[in-house]
Amino acid sequence: MGPFLPMAAASATLYLVYLDVDVAAHPEPSPDLVELAPGLYLTESNRTRSQVYHAIKWRYAPRQLLVAPLAGDPKFKGMAPGVLKWLRQRGMEPAP
Repeated sequence: MGPFLPMAAASATLYLVYLDVDVAAHPEPSPDLVELAPGLYLTESNRTRSQVYHAIKWRYAPRQLLVAPLAGDPKFKGMAPGVLKWLRQRGMEPAP
């Protein structure tokens, strides 16, 4: 089985994801969900919002789930270490 959500090309969309499942503790954690804070993740995909939503829903079976595309680079403070590096590697950086 291939990767859960393909990592991005130039036309990929960045999504904000919330789910009530500890992805890191899941038997099949996804390297494509980057944790910002407990339950809050970023992912980048060429798939539609619906496809991303259903892929996460089927894999993790959360009781609560939100998938929202981001129109621009996120601005954040105090999130998990490594998130800014992850964004920079993809040519994105939080807005000033």
